Amino acid sequence: MGIGTSIFLIAVGAILTFAMDATVGGVDLDVVGWILMAAGALGLVMTTLVWGRRREVVTTTEPVEYRRVEERRDVAPPL
Repeated sequence: MGIGTSIFLIAVGAILTFAMDATVGGVDLDVVGWILMAAGALGLVMTTLVWGRRREVVTTTEPVEYRRVEERRDVAPPL
């Protein structure tokens, strides 16, 4: 589940919980909204943890060796 999906679930859950005052036969929309918001929050936390681990910095202790390369154009190549 990505960040966008998690935010979508939180938004739909908030709409069902706080904005709607409708009843569906045998289904409490407030409870469904709270469940969707909880699932979205859990998905957001899990996505953040996965992406946080993916961006770890890798360092090396070996020294880096640089070489300088010069190219001269004023000398003709050997024949």
